[in-house]
Amino acid sequence: MGSPIFPGRYTADVEGDFVVFVIGMRINRPWKLRKWLLVARAMPPMIEYLETHPEAGCLATRRGLLSPLQPMLIQYWRSFDDLERFARGERLHSEPWKAFFKVVGLGGDVGIWHETFQVRAGEYESIYGNMPRAGLALAGEHRAMGSAAREAARERMGSGAAV
Repeated sequence: MGSPIFPGRYTADVEGDFVVFVIGMRINRPWKLRKWLLVARAMPPMIEYLETHPEAGCLATRRGLLSPLQPMLIQYWRSFDDLERFARGERLHSEPWKAFFKVVGLGGDVGIWHETFQVRAGEYESIYGNMPRAGLALAGEHRAMGSAAREAARERMGSGAAV
């Protein structure tokens, strides 16, 4: 049943800078099935491509729901250049984007959004307690913290954390 649970406290180490890309849709009018299915069906081929082509720069993808009408993805990318190259150059992205504006447009039946965060090396922290490998641990090294890891989040963030 699912991924194995790692008992105890774990963290993730990602080498170098990276990018967190969060993208989602909101089904504003569920009865407009044709329109929101167009958007929902566009993502799986992109994800499959990225999972089978690591040279594209996507380190990991997590799927989730903000609510029953709001699916979302969190992706970890090696760099913003890699993310932008995929968004601008890959047919798997540009064709669904054009279809979205042709079929859905600005009518409000389906909403889409994304947020992009550039993260500098060492300026993040992650804790996983009694969890399967998740989040950043999918994109980097999943490492046990041990029972002595009682420092505060500020200390784990390193010297780059704001006071």
